[in-house]
Amino acid sequence: MDDLIRIPCVLMRGGTSKGPFFLSSDLPADPAARDLLLIEIMGAGHPLQIDGIGGGNTLSSKVAIVGPATRAGADVDYLFAQVAVETRSVDTAPNCGNMLSAVGPFAIAAGLVQAGLGETTVRVHNLNTGTIIEARVGTPGGDLRFQGGAAIDGVPGQAAPVYLAFREAVGAKTGRFLPTGAAQEIIEGIPVSLVDGATPVIIARAETFGVTGREPATMLDANHDLKARLESVRRIAGARMGFGDVSGSVLPKPVLIGQPAAGGDLAVRYFTPHSCHSSLATTGAVTLALAATLPDSIVGSALPEFRQGDLTWEHPTGAMGVRVERGADGSPAVFVMRTCRRLFEGAALVRRQN
Repeated sequence: MDDLIRIPCVLMRGGTSKGPFFLSSDLPADPAARDLLLIEIMGAGHPLQIDGIGGGNTLSSKVAIVGPATRAGADVDYLFAQVAVETRSVDTAPNCGNMLSAVGPFAIAAGLVQAGLGETTVRVHNLNTGTIIEARVGTPGGDLRFQGGAAIDGVPGQAAPVYLAFREAVGAKTGRFLPTGAAQEIIEGIPVSLVDGATPVIIARAETFGVTGREPATMLDANHDLKARLESVRRIAGARMGFGDVSGSVLPKPVLIGQPAAGGDLAVRYFTPHSCHSSLATTGAVTLALAATLPDSIVGSALPEFRQGDLTWEHPTGAMGVRVERGADGSPAVFVMRTCRRLFEGAALVRRQN
């Protein structure tokens, strides 16, 4: 196999996403060369990613790159890469909180972080946003365990929990919680909130788009008129938020909220951005929780009594709980529980360039 190069990697599920995890030292330092390599590894450019290890879906065409920390106060660096499915492109602008939930366990297993007795806190420096997120990982007796009794909707079975604390989740990409300075504004006749929390989003009431926010993801994906309207609003919102032309970017993400059906606080449909998430992005759930603390925002006006505490977002395959707490200075932090699992370890094989 002299015509193939072996690149060590571990396939992991993080929350409701999955993809290969690489050590940064095993990939090219040059971003362009790195991205070309990831495109080949994942098989981008084909709807099934048939010539790569991607799963033919945005939730399974994700890559995590982990290495030693370059920021004081952090234990490791984490770069998230969203590899497109049908086009040969890589986007490192967004963060992924679901994949983030597997970074701590990966770092411990790789020897980047020493496991503690009982529990290990891994401070993850997310290179996409420049923020640090704390991941608390169970390490009973100093051993990393993936089996446990925690369950999250959208993932079958049970696994060991990972607790994430987003303490710097305001203005992740723009530096401002409200990039335009307004809690609500109008785009094409639709009231929206443009919020930059753990990820930049456009929040609107589902009813203003002619839906309830409780529809199955497949039904919303089949609604081409809805998706066209969402994209039109998204492009205008992207320009207002300072991102310029976002037609080739996954940011910002549209989010529709509606009346809950199963005892939660709100029904949520999160778009990635051109299809509806089968559950809910962790960063989206965190950003919605932060928006709930703004009384005049779309979320805040739907939850007028909320200031801090527990919230439950109903999504297409169940629900996700988050907790908002305010520090001594009044700044909000959001906490969420995820699970992860190590699925496969080995090497990705790529063609040697002559």
